[in-house]
Amino acid sequence: QVLLVESGGGLVQAGGSLRLSCAASRRTFSTYSMGWFRQAPGKEREFVSGINWSGTSTYYADSVKGRFTISRDNAKNAVYLQMNSLKPDDTAVYYCAASSTGVVRTSKAEYDYWGRGTQVTVSS
Repeated sequence: QVLLVESGGGLVQAGGSLRLSCAASRRTFSTYSMGWFRQAPGKEREFVSGINWSGTSTYYADSVKGRFTISRDNAKNAVYLQMNSLKPDDTAVYYCAASSTGVVRTSKAEYDYWGRGTQVTVSS
């Protein structure tokens, strides 16, 4: 079991920045690949970004490429999402997820554990 807790969400104006954090409970966190997903009202949960177990490989959805940066600190059992140049379309609940595959995955089905989410609201 891996417990994931997101933090760092909030209300920000368009063009602003936020940094999301996800704290994991398990010592074997370093063996999991991690992902960030988001879900806007009335929409499906979508992939935002992923990082492999070692932090050497990352992947981004086209909609956030060049604006968001994912990183991890295995010593702290944490993964981060730095979000810059935020747009109103980025408004959603952001979820952290862990995959036992260890490699970057974009499909929700390949993630084993999920956090409860943190709200990000971008005003225009």
